[in-house]
Amino acid sequence: MSEFLQQLINGLSLGSIYALIALGYTMIYGVLRFINFAHGDVFMLGAFAGFYMAPHIIPFFGGAGILPALTVMLLTMVICAIIGVIIEKLAYRPLRSRPKLTVLITAIGMSLFLEFGGQLVFGPDPKLYPALLPSANIVNAKDLVIGTNSVVVILTALVLMLILRLIVFKTRLGTAMRAVSYDHRAASLMGINIDTIISFTFIIGSGLAAAAATLYATVYPSINPLMGIMPGLKAFIAAVLGGIGNLYGAAVGGVLIGLIETFVTGYVSPILRDAIAFGILILILLFKPSGLLGKFEAEKV
Repeated sequence: MSEFLQQLINGLSLGSIYALIALGYTMIYGVLRFINFAHGDVFMLGAFAGFYMAPHIIPFFGGAGILPALTVMLLTMVICAIIGVIIEKLAYRPLRSRPKLTVLITAIGMSLFLEFGGQLVFGPDPKLYPALLPSANIVNAKDLVIGTNSVVVILTALVLMLILRLIVFKTRLGTAMRAVSYDHRAASLMGINIDTIISFTFIIGSGLAAAAATLYATVYPSINPLMGIMPGLKAFIAAVLGGIGNLYGAAVGGVLIGLIETFVTGYVSPILRDAIAFGILILILLFKPSGLLGKFEAEKV
């Protein structure tokens, strides 16, 4: 039972991070109907933004703790939100009327640009992320160790998801976002500024990716310019599993992928850690392409 609880905590921690990244994928897909494959690399930029800011912020507060960690995360979210808007305006907005395949190829190109640009700017070597929180164990038994970092990751991700839900379902911008996701033309005729809503979607999605990067680097402190590839792909799989375009589906899919990956690693074999996620993607596309919580949409031809 102790080992099971250990794997459960680890899976929830990892799944919470996947869920935050997956929410960005699903929001952008819901509004623009394309997959932003550069989203995982915005996650990477968030980790490096925190890496360079933390050594200046932590001494200001007199050491690691909740306040410096929260400050680093918020500033990182602002930086990545700005980066997300810049990417949308420069790379995606000029191609909005073009075929979706054109935008998809552009997204892949933007992803490669950020990855190899990151190696040029930050260097290819892994870097040790500064400790934002004092490391301590809440539970320290023979087969069960629950650290403060894991608990903070889970609680922070839950709070961010609740805030996102309030924004999407309880604010005028959120209502406009949902209207645009249903029909761009009808929303425009009702006086909604489509460009503003799309930019707002990228702000929210990129900000969540930055928060996920801060939480990820807190638990796995080694960062590098290619670190966004696997978490980005697994978060995309989580979004597809839950139902791409569905916020609740993205959250559920992220947690499920984290749990499945952790339990497979702990009870079956670490070799299958990455393979199981892609196996789930194949199965979900074969048997339920709309995802667990998604709805089937008929497409006119």
